[in-house]
Parts: sequence; C-alpha cells; structure tokens
Amino acid sequence: MKSREQDTEYMKLALAEAQKGVGRTSPNPPVGCVIVQGAEVVGRGFHPRAGEPHAEVVALRDAGERAREATAYVTLEPCSHYGRTPPCADALIAAGVSRVVVAAGDPNPQVNGQGLAKLRAAGVDVEIGVLEAEATRQQAGFRSLVTRGRPHVIYKYAMTLDGKTAALGQGNGSVSGPQARERVMHWRNQADALAVGAHTVQLDNPQLTTRGLDGGRDPRAVIFDREGRTPPSALALRPGTIVVSTPSTNYTAPAGVTVLRAEGLPDALTQLGNLNISTLLLEGGATLASAFLTSGLIDEVRAFVAPKLLGAGLPPLLAPTRSMHAAQDLDVWSVEQVGEDVLIVGRLRV
Repeated sequence: MKSREQDTEYMKLALAEAQKGVGRTSPNPPVGCVIVQGAEVVGRGFHPRAGEPHAEVVALRDAGERAREATAYVTLEPCSHYGRTPPCADALIAAGVSRVVVAAGDPNPQVNGQGLAKLRAAGVDVEIGVLEAEATRQQAGFRSLVTRGRPHVIYKYAMTLDGKTAALGQGNGSVSGPQARERVMHWRNQADALAVGAHTVQLDNPQLTTRGLDGGRDPRAVIFDREGRTPPSALALRPGTIVVSTPSTNYTAPAGVTVLRAEGLPDALTQLGNLNISTLLLEGGATLASAFLTSGLIDEVRAFVAPKLLGAGLPPLLAPTRSMHAAQDLDVWSVEQVGEDVLIVGRLRV
C-alpha cells in the first residue's frame, strides 16, 4: 500500500495528463490517468476529445500486461455506462488492476458512484478524494454543464493599481504586460467560448482569437448584443461565432453565425450550455461584467493588477454597491506574479 504522499505525487501526474485535454473534450470532462507498478509509472493517458478513448483506456494500452496488479490513478471516477465508448470501470477490471485511486466523483447521474461500486464489487481496492479540490477545479466546466446546464463563467480583466481598466481619452494601450497577455492566450486556448459585449466590438473590433501559441485553437466567439448593433464587418464574426440577442431584435447574421434569442442572461447561458459550451471566458467591458455579476453568474475571477497609477479612468465594474458589507467576497485560490503584474485567481463566495 502506497503512502498518502505517494498517492498525491502520482495524482499530480494524472492531473498533468488531464491538463493536456482541457478545452478539447466538451461536453466530456478532461481526465488523466497514470498506471503505477511498484514505484514505476508504466502507463499514461488523457482523454483528447469527445468520442475518442477515455484516459483509463489510453493508459491501460500504454501499460499493457504491466497493468496487472498495478495501481491506477484517475482524476475522475471511472465511467460505468456505455456511451460513445465502453465503461472504463470494466476496462480497469479486465486489465487486472488491484487498486484504483480517484481524485473526484462523477456528478453525471449515469455514473455518480456506480463506477466506484462496480470496481469494489469486483474486488478492486478503491480510494477517493486525493487532490479532489484541484481535480474539481480542472473539471469545473464539465461539472457546471452536468449540474446546472450552463457553462462555468470565468471573468478575466486587467486593471491598474488604482482600479482602472482604461483611460478616459484616446490612445488606450494594454494595461498588463506581455507575460500577462501571453497567459490570456493560454486561457483562450483552453476555453470553449470567449465573450464580449456589442460595445466592445464596436469600439475595439477585436478578433477574439488565440495568437502566438503552437497548436493553439480559437474558442467560439460570443457577442452579447441586445440591440443587434454588431456590424457585419466585425472581425469576430466568423463561422461558429454566436450572437446573443433578444427575442424582439431583428438581427440578421452572416452565414455560419448562430443567433441566440434569449430572455436575459440566465436563459442565454442555458442556451450556450445546450450548444455544449462548458467554459465561458468573459472578457467584456464593465457593463457586461456588471450584468453577469448582479445576476450571480460569475463563477471564477482572474484579475491582473498592473503596477501603474492612472487617476481618472474606467473601472472594471459598474454594479452599484452602497456598503463595503455588500461587497462580493472572493475565496482566493492563488496569487502569482506574472511579469510585472500580479494575478489573483479565485471563486466568488456563495
């Protein structure tokens, strides 16, 4: 029997495997698996995309006969049902593994403990909860889609030390430095969709793409446009782009662009969930971000604070709060220096 410290180190390897699939697996979760025989990792695998083999199957193939009597470390409870692929619990049992260590249970009603039960019924030693917090954060989009029917919303912004995202005049440049902007490209690469408001499209005409990454891919662009103001020449309008408008707006989109007519933001997120969008990176201006905040729809915050003082300028939020007691608290996950900027990541406290 391996120690808790050993289990933790091997689960870190499994989480690193899972990270390779983040942003590619929706509506499935990113999952990683490593197979350990004695003290040697003999198999590794991750789930690359929906419809392809799951992490456990890939790792078992990598391990071959050395999987027998080995320990499998999996970031999510092995599935117990037939979907596009056979059950992973059955594959682990057939391979003869003696122990399975799981980071987090699967909230999918088709699994939800049944995978663990199947393994135990076959005589496999099962342990769950190793690095559970890290795994559930990695799987946040999948979990949100399964339990709430909507994407996990990440609000990203950059501001000066005195809380401004842009100057009032012309010639606005980037608030954050090059390292922070590179980090944002990694986030875009890992998100299912990237959202801004119509005002941002009109003002900046952004492409809403991922740039400068080898093997990177563009998330789906989502434009929240209540009044149908997005011009057909907007750079963000391309096949796969989604424009969210209201039922009363007569907006005609270019070919390949989807128009969702939603009764408010909660309905919009539900419709995005129906399109298998599990993670939404919100990069819009203060008006859109404030609407999400007041609707209770921001799940995670990623804020860069730049070592600059601007004075008069635009704030990241416009939502009125009359008392410090009414401020939204953040459960901080990490504080990190990225170049000259400081990155704060956390979850809005419910």
